[in-house]
Amino acid sequence: MRDDVQAAAPSAYAYPLLIKQLLHTPFVQAPDEEIVYRGQMRMTYTTLRERIARLANGLSRLGVRHGSTVAVMDWDSHRYLESYFAVPMMGAILQTVNIRLSQSEIAYTINHAGADVLVVHTDFLPVLEAIKDQLETVRTFIWIDEKDSEICPHTIAFAAEYEAMLAAAPDHYDFPDFDENTRATTFYTTGTTGLPKGVYFSHRQLVLHTITVMAALASPESGQRFHRGDVYMPLTPMFHVHAWGMPYIATMLGVKQVYPGRYVPDRLVQLVREEGVTFSHCVGTILHMLLTCKEAKSADFSKWKVVIGGGALTHGLARAALDRGIDVFTGYGMSETCPVLSLAQLKPGDASLDLDEQVRLRCKTGSPIPLVDVRIVNADMEEVAHDGRANGEIVARAPWLTQGYLNNPEASAELWRGGYLHTQDIASIDAGGSLQITDRMKDVIKSGGEWISSLEIESLISMHPGVAEVAVIGVSDEKWGERPVALVVLHADATITEDEIKAHVTSFSASGRISKYAVPQIVKFVQGLEKTSVGKLDKKWLRAQFV
Repeated sequence: MRDDVQAAAPSAYAYPLLIKQLLHTPFVQAPDEEIVYRGQMRMTYTTLRERIARLANGLSRLGVRHGSTVAVMDWDSHRYLESYFAVPMMGAILQTVNIRLSQSEIAYTINHAGADVLVVHTDFLPVLEAIKDQLETVRTFIWIDEKDSEICPHTIAFAAEYEAMLAAAPDHYDFPDFDENTRATTFYTTGTTGLPKGVYFSHRQLVLHTITVMAALASPESGQRFHRGDVYMPLTPMFHVHAWGMPYIATMLGVKQVYPGRYVPDRLVQLVREEGVTFSHCVGTILHMLLTCKEAKSADFSKWKVVIGGGALTHGLARAALDRGIDVFTGYGMSETCPVLSLAQLKPGDASLDLDEQVRLRCKTGSPIPLVDVRIVNADMEEVAHDGRANGEIVARAPWLTQGYLNNPEASAELWRGGYLHTQDIASIDAGGSLQITDRMKDVIKSGGEWISSLEIESLISMHPGVAEVAVIGVSDEKWGERPVALVVLHADATITEDEIKAHVTSFSASGRISKYAVPQIVKFVQGLEKTSVGKLDKKWLRAQFV
């Protein structure tokens, strides 16, 4: 033994960083706090503890063992929360199935993950019926019988119904210790090219992500915080990057949690009002949808904090949210990063700035959270200047980044080229370490020898009062290489011309904020913009349709 290494006592507990360790505090300090489903079902943390044990016992009786994979197809629910804990705490692997993928993609991801057990909500029986003969590894099916959902005809031989299985199982389970580097979860990226790629995370990674994001969200002096007095409701699907890891944080803190089931805009707003929700997170399209639904017109949002991720927070949406009292700000990450890398939280003194400056700061990509090493590099992996102007790719290191793509060594090597995880996001960084993404590598527009940020132009167009949504894409141009095209969705009562949109953007060119090359030469008014399965703008599809 080395002289500088002190031997541990023979009986010392090494305390592996396992997901089960997150539950010690809430079960002691918040046993009677509520967890609510759709405003119709309420239970306490004491009941959650019992149901986690019952789920583990039920799965064990059906043959789930250490290393088994349990796939789940459900809406955001208390059941999903239970699976977040019970499945990995058994030493099994939780696969969160993206129910918004195509049927063939869903079948592919379940097969690729090697799922042994599939838990499926009634609403997804038609999908399962269509793909069941394509499933290669699933041997056991568990049915979630939502009482107010219509049951379609099917030929699936279910081994158990979820609630009946829990009712018949003991309410205690001795969750074992094992290596903290054991894989806990698997899910699949939602890129717009090729087959989905599997990313995976260990117990150690999820625990460290939980603790660090919790600390980052507790650090501001006033706003953009998450604390024990909050009421949490996810508006990011629980199949996507562990709902940004927030259910783990909310449970560890023992706060009241509200799970909305299927997303219906008016019902979501009702839950915010009736349950006193104060903290949520979502993509910008979801927040826009909520702000423009009928129920929102009379709602009080003044206590609601909302993190926007999965795409840029435009200045127009930020201003609309702030006007309604919402403490809105940006979070940045990706499927491969578990996901949080940075947050756009105001610093001491920023709250006294004028509205325009606050909007700008809240819409930035933000500052890296603790333990995250972010660099902006050129093609040779050399760091660019920290001047807020020089652009390069964001590369990162953190203790919770996926170590590769499941069973895909070639893509894994490319992801981790040079020892840093490559995000394919183009950004600048200022002297204070704050990031600003200008575009995805595949979406940046190259015109007249300049790089044009589609995100910047989208944000400027979004500030026009008549614009509801906007996407900017590049189209081929014989003279300039590419030119920007704006696809605009108007508010229902707006009457705006193409020339008015161009004039609006040209005003920012005249002031020097953007180059003249960035002014869209074509503006098309559309009824809607295609989104990916997690609500991001699908620019590959848009280019194919409108170019």
